Amino acid sequence: MTSPLAKLNIAITRPLAQAEDLAHRIARAGGKTFLFPLLEIAPAADPQALLAQVSRLPEFNLAIFISPNAVRYGMEAIRTAKVTLAHLRIAAVGQGSANKLHEYKVRDVIAPQGKADSESLLALPALQDVQGMNVMIFRGDGGRELLGDTLKARGAIVEYAECYRRIKPQLDIPLLRTAAPDVISVTSSEALAHLWDGFDAQGRNWLAAIPLFVQHERIAELARQQGWHKVITTAGGDDGLLEGLVAWAIDRKAT
Repeated sequence: MTSPLAKLNIAITRPLAQAEDLAHRIARAGGKTFLFPLLEIAPAADPQALLAQVSRLPEFNLAIFISPNAVRYGMEAIRTAKVTLAHLRIAAVGQGSANKLHEYKVRDVIAPQGKADSESLLALPALQDVQGMNVMIFRGDGGRELLGDTLKARGAIVEYAECYRRIKPQLDIPLLRTAAPDVISVTSSEALAHLWDGFDAQGRNWLAAIPLFVQHERIAELARQQGWHKVITTAGGDDGLLEGLVAWAIDRKAT
């Protein structure tokens, strides 16, 4: 039986450390992958300041991790600072981050089951009554303010722990064109903007003709504004992306 992704060349644009497992899973489904990271992840610019901030976690009631990278770098800082999380409620923006927390032996994670975004987390009952709570949000440098702003409006005292940096690498556009991907997957609006900015007007015509797989409607909306012809929104995580790729591939062969 032919594998569902056979003969498909799929460009994965995640940071390399997050792309390898997905690439292996796509290969097992018969697909070929081309790794083309649009962002690189680096530790916090001032690790000592981060450790000093994390050492104050005993003063907090709730810690929120907005991504698997936030879990990785945040938990490494927490372990280095030798801070216990026993007194804290722990939340994550999605199941991918929750699963990463489980790898660090963190249990009872508050996380939405569906979409992995701030809106879904904020809708959970556990985050409604936060009046007077001290909340530390682990994230990269910059990013959306919706989560923190909404918690502040609900009466929480919010502090951001920027535990990693996102770096935009110099893109090898000729290499991407030579690879001639059948599909491109992008996992953030920032990464998509960086990819689009790497092309001139003629190159964007070529790029926009490639089917684009994203995992949030916010990214899909940006793609449509840019002019992509075919934008497919899948469920979150590797499972959601793989299911979307397989469904699209089967439908493509049927037509």
